[in-house]
Amino acid sequence: MILKREEKKEKNEAELVVEVEAAEIEAAVNKAYQKNKNRIAVPGFRKGKAPRKMIEKMYGPEIFLSDALDELLPESIRYAIKETKLEIVGFPKVSDVDLKEDNSSADVVLLAALYPDVKIGDYKGLSAPKPTVDVPDSEVDSEVNSVRTRNARIEKVDRPAKKGDVTVINFEGFVDNVAFEGGKGENYELELGSGQFIPGFEDKVEGMVIGEERDLDLVFPENYKADLAGKAVIFKVKLNEVKEKILPELDDEFAKDVSEFDTLEEYKADIKDKILKNRQQDVDETFENILIEKLAESLEADVPEAMIDEQFENSVNTLTRQISAYGMQPAQYMQMMGVTPDEFKERMRGSSEKQVKAALALQKVAELEGIEITDSEIDEEYIEASKRYGMEIDKFKESVPRKDIIRDMKLRKAAKLIVDNAIAEEFKESPADGADKKSSKKPAAKKPAAKKSTSKNTTEGE
Repeated sequence: MILKREEKKEKNEAELVVEVEAAEIEAAVNKAYQKNKNRIAVPGFRKGKAPRKMIEKMYGPEIFLSDALDELLPESIRYAIKETKLEIVGFPKVSDVDLKEDNSSADVVLLAALYPDVKIGDYKGLSAPKPTVDVPDSEVDSEVNSVRTRNARIEKVDRPAKKGDVTVINFEGFVDNVAFEGGKGENYELELGSGQFIPGFEDKVEGMVIGEERDLDLVFPENYKADLAGKAVIFKVKLNEVKEKILPELDDEFAKDVSEFDTLEEYKADIKDKILKNRQQDVDETFENILIEKLAESLEADVPEAMIDEQFENSVNTLTRQISAYGMQPAQYMQMMGVTPDEFKERMRGSSEKQVKAALALQKVAELEGIEITDSEIDEEYIEASKRYGMEIDKFKESVPRKDIIRDMKLRKAAKLIVDNAIAEEFKESPADGADKKSSKKPAAKKPAAKKSTSKNTTEGE
């Protein structure tokens, strides 16, 4: 093959022409013959025994040409990507195939998207709100109490049921004196106060004694399933057992039992430290996302649709794998999120466009700052990434090209440079923010996936 021509066009596109030589065409045609000869009938020959020339004479010389081109076109695309000096994005598309007489050669005309010229605004001194992270003692105590509850001892008791008890009940529900499907249970364990049943049910079980039967007059919530929503219901309930949760003493022995620490004070300090680190990570990530979003807004570039298409496809595939891990299909996920397929596609494409622009902006920062990645850093990244994904390092290297590792590492270094030179503004809580003090996160464009180092994006080489 020969790259005959590479010519830039408008809108960040280029035309590449690859000449496929006669010997390559002949080899591909012969391969197609070997692949298909057993399926072609020729009078006087058993299937698979007719010579290629005989088949071509009977059915026409082009009989194997289609399969041959199917073999040659992907090869010509890969060849063009390898040989061109232009910085192309993704995979070129075939726009024409000019096959010469007698199959002496063929010109494969490709249309390729080019990496755009990029300009960005000031990237040092960007500012964004950043809250101060704190963990009150009450939150630590709440976490400790949750652990105490999980480690509680359960004992049967002979007294009226009260909130916090685990009751064992028989129940059956009736609407208009008719039992309904799914409204019956026997020896069902119900913790009073857990909110497992409809409002009022658990409250009315409180005070019952073992062996007592009671009718509970209730009403299904309006947001319950359609056939029962808002309807009056009578639950006939019998209390069989009452079990009390005996919480362990909150002392050093408790800390030893549930952790690697010798004292309760050390255990609480560790809980506080972990919550603090998680919260600080959330705040740092949100701060970084807002800064990168601001940087992307300053981007001046004619972004090729091919870049957005590729990111969109990668994002959809990634999300599909993630939800499949939970046993869900994309249609179920969209239903759960309350969006139509068109709305889902629009959101994902909008997000993909933001990610592409953010990546372009960060790559420009890396270029302007002369950010480089050493061989030792690349080796270390491969080791860490292969561990994260549970893969042998050699197989991981085969699946993730070196240039993709370098690209992602440059993006991370560029993002760090922006954060290190940014200004953290005082965070002022709005009423909505106060409702979620834990994370103090604000919506922001997600930064390009750089930490996992698994993207197979071909938008930029080394």
